[in-house]
Amino acid sequence: MLEKIIDQGTGREQADLVLKGGKFFNLVTGEIVESDIAICGDRIVGTYGTYSGKREIDISGRIVVPGFIDTHLHIESSLITPHEFDRCVLPRGVTTAICDPHEIANVLGLEGIHYFLDSVAETLMDIRVQLSSCVPSTHMETAGAELLVDDLLPLADHEKVIGLAEFMNFPGVLHKDPECMAKLTAFQGRHIDGHAPLLLGKDLNGYIAAGIRTEHEATSYEEALEKLRKGMHVLVREGSVSRDLQALMPLITERNSPFIAICTDDRNPLDIADHGHLDHIIRTAIEGGVEPLAIYRAASISAARAFRLHDRGLVAPGLRADLVVLDSLEGCHADMVLAGGELVSEDGFAKRKKIEPVGRNSVRAPLVKPADFRSSSNSGKTRAIGIIPGKIITKSIEYDLTVGPHGVEPDLTRDVLKIAVVERHGKNGNIATGFINGFGLKTGAIASTVSHDSHNICVVGTNDEDIAAAVNRLGEIEGGFVVIRDGRVLAEIPLPVAGLMSMEPHEVVREDLRKLRQAAFDIGSTLDEPFLQLAFIALPVIPHLKITDMGLVDVDKFEFVGN
Repeated sequence: MLEKIIDQGTGREQADLVLKGGKFFNLVTGEIVESDIAICGDRIVGTYGTYSGKREIDISGRIVVPGFIDTHLHIESSLITPHEFDRCVLPRGVTTAICDPHEIANVLGLEGIHYFLDSVAETLMDIRVQLSSCVPSTHMETAGAELLVDDLLPLADHEKVIGLAEFMNFPGVLHKDPECMAKLTAFQGRHIDGHAPLLLGKDLNGYIAAGIRTEHEATSYEEALEKLRKGMHVLVREGSVSRDLQALMPLITERNSPFIAICTDDRNPLDIADHGHLDHIIRTAIEGGVEPLAIYRAASISAARAFRLHDRGLVAPGLRADLVVLDSLEGCHADMVLAGGELVSEDGFAKRKKIEPVGRNSVRAPLVKPADFRSSSNSGKTRAIGIIPGKIITKSIEYDLTVGPHGVEPDLTRDVLKIAVVERHGKNGNIATGFINGFGLKTGAIASTVSHDSHNICVVGTNDEDIAAAVNRLGEIEGGFVVIRDGRVLAEIPLPVAGLMSMEPHEVVREDLRKLRQAAFDIGSTLDEPFLQLAFIALPVIPHLKITDMGLVDVDKFEFVGN
């Protein structure tokens, strides 16, 4: 094979495939080059010249860039299986995705990770896996599984595994928790992904010194700049909920671009259909004044080098033929995509081996009744979680609420609603209640089994009856999302694969999401993404007030403040 590659590269032999008549974007020099692109098997073998091919494709008037790399995402949070994710985003130019199966691991443990490894072996896109480092993400909530370092090490040398996934437990790193130290020690010399929102100063130094090299949680220019200055590779995130691109756009310059990549963390099929995936980030950045060379580097070569994928990221001989044929750099609309030298098509997707889904019937919450969500407090002085739209960090707000016959009551005039988390893994049946500001509901309730990171049932509502009905409905449909008003289902999406993913094509999920979102708006939601915002409310390893199945937690102080 090597001899064939050399002969095709030198032109002594016809190339397997030649893209003819177009241009390509050289991300080293910034030049736009008129040239054929010759491909042998899965490898680029020729540029800067004219080539003859056994198969030739005319791409006149178009421009070729390297395939895009999503450097951090959880495929489960796209609500579709890895095979459907492949179908959904590969045609948009995402030829490599670096995923952390953290969500399914927190429900199913190693079974979930093995399901992902089996699935990504069959996808057309090259999906790489980071081994989930924080299962559970915290001991302040009941997860479905626990993974210790001895569980992860047998998978460390798997061909699809890069290293250790986002190390969310930054307090555990700084306080030298023994299990954190064991995992970090075992993966020294391999890639370790970061997750340290708002961590700065000497604490950040200690975190980085532990061998953690990448960070996707920077939400302000100042925070990202400090992390960049200290040698971290900053992954600029623009997802369906966490939208940091506007704040970090000034950081994406030609000078900084070798140390910046982009990620979604995560986008759902509706947003992908309406706006795009990484292509959306690229378009938006260029519209905002970012130099095309800087953002296209961030989308490919700098991402590849940050994660030690040295076989891709440029249109250059010897590298993987992961290529995107675009209408223009500014438009960033993929007319054609090649993954490993193969032209992406529905026929190719149809030939993939199917992988049987796992995690059916994983929602084992007990049946609940309205009385389970009533407050026993005699004081109206109540702390509530304050939503910050577009962010997964929250704020703590204190209200003086009315105490009625069933305890503290919501106050719809001030948008103070009841929130609850119900343990759904069948371990203890815990139920915790609290209050939240920022959803805008005027009636009914919304509920989800997608609730980072332990994925218990999280529900927000205006009254206990609809809250109980929403929780019970999720048990009936094996998990998912539901909107309830007056005890009646207005819209729902079943997610029977571990309570996280649909078994339907992404086109079906997209339209179901459209109906679900509209139903949430119909009962008053003021959030663009109410269900994805809800999914992050129980995420306890970030600052401020959070609710877990064990109760309301002040995470700044890492202490419980009530139920």
